[in-house]
Amino acid sequence: MAKARARTAARKVKDKWKTKQWYQLLAPAMFNKTVIAETLADDPNKLLHRVSSTTLQDLTGDFKLMHVKLEFQVTEVTGTQGSSVFVGHTLTSDYVRRLIRRNHSKISCVFDVTTKDGAGIRVKPFAVTDRRSQSSQQTAIRNAIGKTLVEDAAGKTMAAFVQEMLNGNLANKVYKVCKPIYPLRKIEINKSEVFQQPTIVMEEPGAAVAPPATTTAAADAGAPEGGSEEPAEEESEEEREEEPATAAPEA
Repeated sequence: MAKARARTAARKVKDKWKTKQWYQLLAPAMFNKTVIAETLADDPNKLLHRVSSTTLQDLTGDFKLMHVKLEFQVTEVTGTQGSSVFVGHTLTSDYVRRLIRRNHSKISCVFDVTTKDGAGIRVKPFAVTDRRSQSSQQTAIRNAIGKTLVEDAAGKTMAAFVQEMLNGNLANKVYKVCKPIYPLRKIEINKSEVFQQPTIVMEEPGAAVAPPATTTAAADAGAPEGGSEEPAEEESEEEREEEPATAAPEA
């Protein structure tokens, strides 16, 4: 009897995998909405707030950026696609270890910056000196790093600041500011965390749609009159020149 009941209970159990469906997770617009992952779920609402990780190499195809790990959080699901927002990045531990050498100082710091569109980002950079440094020199370098990051973020949107942070331009800018204080070997943005998404919707310079509309309007305004009459006059003049040439052999 016990075996029969167990068989009946096993038949009643539904296969949960059959109820699940594949969903594509898309990166934000700053990463051209590239597909970052595919995941299974039996309910679209279960995808919300799910965090997916990928590398910058997978999004750009650049092998040199495989040490940059990105994190995205799903905020909306439409059909079988989920939209996400950027929530932070980190450098792989093996890449960071290669930068640290004996008789060098590692200066780590943490700063909270606010972008022009109201986003809050916690940035965690570190600097590696060319030789051992004193505490007063490390303090001066930390102050210079913090001032540069706060000023740079205040003049950019979150998308522009994140792109500058990931492609290395922000680290190079900070390096040039801190190098006169003490000889440095390297400055990297080790980690970032977005604790507040943008509160102000701002148009990015590259996302403008005005040029195509202007071109179309100019074509619509100028093509009907000037473009249609001039070819007709040229054809009529050519026909007039060709008529005497064809009549001469007949005579």
